[in-house]
Amino acid sequence: MILYKTVRKEAQAEQVIERSRFIAHVKPVETREEAEEFIKEIKSKYKDATHNVPAMVIGDKQQIQWASDDGEPQGTSGAPMVQLMVNQGLTNLVIVVTRYFGGIKLGTGGLVRAYTGSAKAGLEEAGICEVVEMASVNIKMDYTYLQRIQNAAKTQNFSLGEIKYEEKITVEFLTEPENVANIIEHVAGITNGTAQVLEQSISTVRR
Repeated sequence: MILYKTVRKEAQAEQVIERSRFIAHVKPVETREEAEEFIKEIKSKYKDATHNVPAMVIGDKQQIQWASDDGEPQGTSGAPMVQLMVNQGLTNLVIVVTRYFGGIKLGTGGLVRAYTGSAKAGLEEAGICEVVEMASVNIKMDYTYLQRIQNAAKTQNFSLGEIKYEEKITVEFLTEPENVANIIEHVAGITNGTAQVLEQSISTVRR
């Protein structure tokens, strides 16, 4: 099950627009506190910049949406960056666009385009991904069934994780949580009911 869309990694992108230098910094975060810490780091690192404009969207339903224009004309920088993230269905990330003023004023429309364009470039560098819920099921069985299980993984709705080779093999099956019962039933059919389900867990992964 897809929980939300976010970015894969921390990244930055830089462009020069009408002699002003824009540096976008993007980071995936889980909490507002984590986002604020990142904003503080960037402001400290670029304390000589003209502006450090932050924007964040957090929560699986995008519950937290916050931005500041950091001295730019109101509504020309932070808010459009939040809108960009919301429109793309992204959450749990923070963007800070640093600007070194180059002497040429961009005007209201120019500022909106510059900040959203810089944010978009940062998002592309960070890479968009889905955060999904995945179930892990460990099943113990005889070695004789491994080949059939590996073949089934090519056509069925699951993949194989770690395989432990002991007196019997323990195979880790990875799938969507709603598919767990089907896998257990499928493996029981292949192994004539001799397989033993050891443990199940659910975690979130990026893909």
